[in-house]
Amino acid sequence: MCAAKNFQEIWRFPNCIGALDGKHIAIKAPSREVSSYDNYKHFHSIILLALEDANLKLLYVDVGANGRSGDAGVFRDSPLFRGLERKSLNNSRDKPLLGMDQPFPLMIVGDDAFPLKSFLMKPYPDGD
Repeated sequence: MCAAKNFQEIWRFPNCIGALDGKHIAIKAPSREVSSYDNYKHFHSIILLALEDANLKLLYVDVGANGRSGDAGVFRDSPLFRGLERKSLNNSRDKPLLGMDQPFPLMIVGDDAFPLKSFLMKPYPDGD
């Protein structure tokens, strides 16, 4: 519960246990699999997916998926996603918000590349 407490104290964001993002790392693609490493930014890459806490400490890292996969695809196929979906992680127990009795899910935050889930908050799409 320390991660959620830190997000509350530092960022005033209750029940958040981490921030998720992916980054494309430029590579020279293997000659037999060049198209698998093409990404939407028009270069060859592998993806680094990371979850960090309120103090910018890395909690989870997945690196090596080909650039074509995209952040959401790498996340969807990760042990982190499965653990959050099944509520099988140590930090995945719901807890009430301050001043409320009803439990509220612990969550992570991500950008609009990720799916909206009960355990993942993302921004509204542009224009909304």
